[in-house]
Amino acid sequence: MKKAGKLFGVGVGPGDPELITVKAVRVIKEADIIFTAASTKNNYSLAVEIASPYISPSARIEHLGFSMSKDTTEVEAAWIANARQIAAAMEQGMTAVFLTLGDPTTYSTFGYILKKMKLIMPEADIETIPGITSFHAASARLNRILVEGEESLLVTSGAYGGDRIRQVKQVENVAIVKAYKNITDINMALKDAGLHKNGVAVSKCGRKNEEIIANLDDLETRDPDYWTLILASK
Repeated sequence: MKKAGKLFGVGVGPGDPELITVKAVRVIKEADIIFTAASTKNNYSLAVEIASPYISPSARIEHLGFSMSKDTTEVEAAWIANARQIAAAMEQGMTAVFLTLGDPTTYSTFGYILKKMKLIMPEADIETIPGITSFHAASARLNRILVEGEESLLVTSGAYGGDRIRQVKQVENVAIVKAYKNITDINMALKDAGLHKNGVAVSKCGRKNEEIIANLDDLETRDPDYWTLILASK
């Protein structure tokens, strides 16, 4: 029997190919097959674009469609099907890499793949390689201290508004990813918590069309941009 291959979950960072770790670059170059999440409507992958300087011409690239349906049965079936596709490549002895934006363990599609792989291929050899998150890249880009001393940091999604901010007391710093919808509610929560005044937003951090928005209220008059995050502090 052919020895099963290995799966690497690789974080490619927020957008700048130079922010990919040395270890991740090596693994990407050695991969037989590259997997990445893509919309069911097209095969574009920002993660593949970022990693493209390091992908071997001989590597096969597979785009896995992830349903955005509200039907949990449909979504679950898609995750299982994608995990089975990865498992099939590993059963052929391939070295497989699943590319994901930012860090594989932080708001990442790889987290779902990892859970399903443990179910359908519990003996699989899987290694996760961390990546630079968007909020770490943004704080570096702004030369802004993210957290220091005995301060605390709340990392949360803003996709559904500011309720998470309201639920946490005595937090000195927040990093809000996916701050592209419900921005009015996010701003209200930040103001109530005393975090709004020292807030700043970054859109498309490290990419060609990067924008820094110094006034968070300006986000309310802009078209929503999925690649927007907020850093705020007291």
